[in-house]
Amino acid sequence: MQVDLADLNAFLAVARAGGFRDGARASGLSASGLSDAVRRLEAKLGVRLLNRTTRSVVPTDAGRSLLERLAPALSEVEAALDVVNVFRDRPAGTLRLNVPVSAARLVLPRIVPAFLAAYPDIKLEIVAEDAFVDVLAAGCDAGIRYDERLEQDMIAVPIGPRVQRFAVGASPAYLDRRGRPAHPRDLLGHDCLRGRFSSGMMTAWEFERDGEVVRVDPAGPLIVSVGTATDLAVDAAVGGAGIVALFEEWLRPYFESGALEPVLEPWWQSFSGPFLYYPGRRLVPAPLRAFVDFIKTI
Repeated sequence: MQVDLADLNAFLAVARAGGFRDGARASGLSASGLSDAVRRLEAKLGVRLLNRTTRSVVPTDAGRSLLERLAPALSEVEAALDVVNVFRDRPAGTLRLNVPVSAARLVLPRIVPAFLAAYPDIKLEIVAEDAFVDVLAAGCDAGIRYDERLEQDMIAVPIGPRVQRFAVGASPAYLDRRGRPAHPRDLLGHDCLRGRFSSGMMTAWEFERDGEVVRVDPAGPLIVSVGTATDLAVDAAVGGAGIVALFEEWLRPYFESGALEPVLEPWWQSFSGPFLYYPGRRLVPAPLRAFVDFIKTI
């Protein structure tokens, strides 16, 4: 059965975006053109792929099955076609990265401007989310994660700071009112502002000093979604609502301004920095290859 590759890409754009208008914005095509392409594909396959309502567009069971297999396959096709990039003077194309919000905020700002200046023919697309996803199924070329969340069949390249720390802080007014913790277990008697991952797991509060590791599970008046609502927890801490634990780089400006005061600093735990990761069993697109080479030089 011969199916137009453009129609498959149109279906993929609409299914990912959840609608024809959003799919048109993401793909640069018209909504009517996407609609015609999906209709042709459904007619060719003899099965409905999308359930359309006035409010949403949702894949059918057949559409979901096709989507699961199609996204990685089209990524492979794109990678295969990309091999001609080696014959260009400068790499070109789009590089899509799936990264946690913390990396988009703390790691990439030091890399992206110089990379884009060095490779003006490459377009960089960043998807920031803290849920662990299959980068190929998500239509991305690579991702950024920490080593405990890397899959074994991935190639991992260090990116950003190699050592980071979790910091803990609260407003001086809160600490004047409630007292300053001297030991991590003292946090059990404080209002702590927590984060929850999309998986439902709460962020761990773990401390270490002189080989002693202490894990605590404090309670508090506020729980936020990790990444997307983390700034709310920081703002609440600045406003005196409680104690917040986060990447040191994220809280450092607040420490320097005096809006937050470091808490239990001798107990702050260090951990290894993030990695750029991508599948090892596929052709490496030229934009990704250029990005990997670039981060190895900085």
